[in-house]
Amino acid sequence: MKLSVEISKYPLHQDYIPFIKGFIDRLNEYDDLKVITNTLSTQIFGDYDLVMSVLSTEIKRSYDEFGKAIFVCKFLNGDLSPQ
Repeated sequence: MKLSVEISKYPLHQDYIPFIKGFIDRLNEYDDLKVITNTLSTQIFGDYDLVMSVLSTEIKRSYDEFGKAIFVCKFLNGDLSPQ
């Protein structure tokens, strides 16, 4: 099963850009995911189990490394990535 996710990260830190950039950079290291970033959010496309595993790992890592942050996610069944 394929999954599409739109995610926005809001670090509760004054110097927030490195926290967001680091999260996006780590998502881009997964070869089996398609990651598209714009000014409002990051979209992730791939196999359901992989996407959920990556998000679990990277959100936990963000909390461990940087402390408090808000993640807003939208999940859609299927691959809705632009062709």
